[in-house]
Amino acid sequence: MPAYHSQFNQADYQSVGNMSLLPIKTRYRGNAPYADENAEDIIDEAILLFRANCLFRNFEIKGNADRVLIYLILFISECLGKINKNTPQGDAAKQLNSLAVSNFAIPGDPNFPLNAMYATPTDRYQADQMRQYVQQLRQELAARLVDTIYIDGKPSKWWMCFQKRKFMNLSL
Repeated sequence: MPAYHSQFNQADYQSVGNMSLLPIKTRYRGNAPYADENAEDIIDEAILLFRANCLFRNFEIKGNADRVLIYLILFISECLGKINKNTPQGDAAKQLNSLAVSNFAIPGDPNFPLNAMYATPTDRYQADQMRQYVQQLRQELAARLVDTIYIDGKPSKWWMCFQKRKFMNLSL
């Protein structure tokens, strides 16, 4: 059974390195284009496809949007690792928000785990653009993930059972 790929691969979007700058519905500052509030964006897609895709050890990249999807799936795994079953929703939101804005590696950095799949930004301007975009994605994903995982103030066991799963045997 093949992995699920991003629906945004067919469209032509601006790229930084070889990651597409996909539109997102966000309340955080960054350089991502704004998406229609009623349409599904890449963050909705990553949350929707996470539980199915995290079971795969291999993932064929079919476009630049898949690279964004891979990064978001790995970030969701990292977020789930920070939450335990007794963490209240407010504390989880604070933890994930601080994780989202903490120092992180981008393609081209020596400690970025996916350097083989991602192109290094060509100059400092592109590196700054990529860092802004990835931070905006991380912040918005962390906020939406808390709303998705928590049901009646407790994390859903159907999400927490994926805490120890590693997508492609990688972690950020």
